[in-house]
Amino acid sequence: MKQLTGLDASFLYLETANSPMHIGSFNIYDPSTAPGGKVRFKQIVEHIHQRARRVPAMTSRLMTVPFSLDHPYWVADGDFDPEFHVRHIALPKPGDWRQLCILISRIHARPLDRNRPLWEAYVIEGLDDVEGFPKGCFALFTKMHHAAIDGASGVEINSVLHDLSPDVATKIDTINNLSADQPPKKREMLWQAQKNTLKLPFRFIGITKDATPSLYQAVKGLLTGKLKRVGNIPRTRFNRNVSPHRVVDAIRVSFEDIREIKNAYESVTVNDVALTIVGGALRQYLLANNELPEVTLAALAPINIRTADKQGKAGNEVSQMTVQLRTDIADPRERLLAVNESTRSAKELTNAIGAKTMTDYLQFTPSTLTAAAARLSSSLSLANRVSPFYNCVVTNVPGPRIPLYFTGAKMLVSFPTGPVLDSVGLFQAISTYCDEFTITFSACREMLPDPELYAQCLRDSLAALLAASKQQAQQRAASPTPSKPKAPRKVKSATVNATDRTPENAKQ
Repeated sequence: MKQLTGLDASFLYLETANSPMHIGSFNIYDPSTAPGGKVRFKQIVEHIHQRARRVPAMTSRLMTVPFSLDHPYWVADGDFDPEFHVRHIALPKPGDWRQLCILISRIHARPLDRNRPLWEAYVIEGLDDVEGFPKGCFALFTKMHHAAIDGASGVEINSVLHDLSPDVATKIDTINNLSADQPPKKREMLWQAQKNTLKLPFRFIGITKDATPSLYQAVKGLLTGKLKRVGNIPRTRFNRNVSPHRVVDAIRVSFEDIREIKNAYESVTVNDVALTIVGGALRQYLLANNELPEVTLAALAPINIRTADKQGKAGNEVSQMTVQLRTDIADPRERLLAVNESTRSAKELTNAIGAKTMTDYLQFTPSTLTAAAARLSSSLSLANRVSPFYNCVVTNVPGPRIPLYFTGAKMLVSFPTGPVLDSVGLFQAISTYCDEFTITFSACREMLPDPELYAQCLRDSLAALLAASKQQAQQRAASPTPSKPKAPRKVKSATVNATDRTPENAKQ
């Protein structure tokens, strides 16, 4: 039995009827590499059943404290019913990409059953008309509550379910007599909650004592201008109350193109490139809808703070920073350099405060108050009235660079998915697998009714940035003494004229 941390529990408290707080991924597999060239559903169920028994997060259920006086507990549930958690479905003919995305969207919108271990897996067949994949492929969509895992721990759990070769005959192991915890009695949990409450002031003093020097330096840096905080964030269509309906879509590009963009500039990172692509896509999409704000949009970017001793463990070890997407800059090269400057400033502020400091203070989150506040905020539509803290989420979770196999079937691609909630109706996940780079977005259907258009905006943004970077690389190669690219021009006002409000001009 293990009690949830304040950060883990916060994802439970933030969950509402319209905002299920689970994360997941849908992977596509080629069964031709499996023994016999086929994979049966029965094999998949048995495979997941055996591997999941090695993952505590997949064999534990939630137990709440009476009256929500303290954070809940994970209680080992012993063995689980694989036929409840692993489900089988097929696309209707012709079985194309759009149908797959619609199905994933509908499954992603459903909340998990809190009376069971908080995960589900869906085997999806009928993908013969999905462009870019051989016939006979199948997809596996898994989702698990954010209270149990973050992006990094999700990748680690994914490695347990997969192999490095298609030969799985000797790799599936069994664990006999999977033990279950004795459920704690209500009076025991109430007594423990009382003890935890008495300890809170001392923990708060200890954390504050440790954090005071860094907080002082951060405040000093902000007052002197050495550190900068992102402010003046505009309201967009993505910053209001979300509906219970979702859309999911994704693009696939060569990782070599991303590296080519990164290498054309000094000090630019892959994450900068990803943020710039997203910024360009949002600019084009909002221009097409005549909704582009004059000031730049900003994104929440999660930061993995998992230390070596926490590797291989579930739960959340993540902090965050807010970065400008520079949607106020039309030129892709200048936007990339401006995003690079913004991420450097955000990292400096995060380092000054201490990434772990922000998560430490979540231990003092009042469970009852937080859950009630989330429900009240949703019922009163406060997201439609208060200024947003950021416009969307952009998370970068690097995946394996070598092929993985599931029941002998080779994984061809992986698309991560994430939650959306009131005031943040767009979630974009960046991932890499082998030599492929993917951007997957999940959104409220009412805010993004045309996901194909936004997917095209992402492709156009990448193409424009790649073309600008090729030109930049040519200029650097032609110069006898390569010089550092000049800083982006200062944008006093991003006033958009009539000729700039077309999708064609938005690509420039």
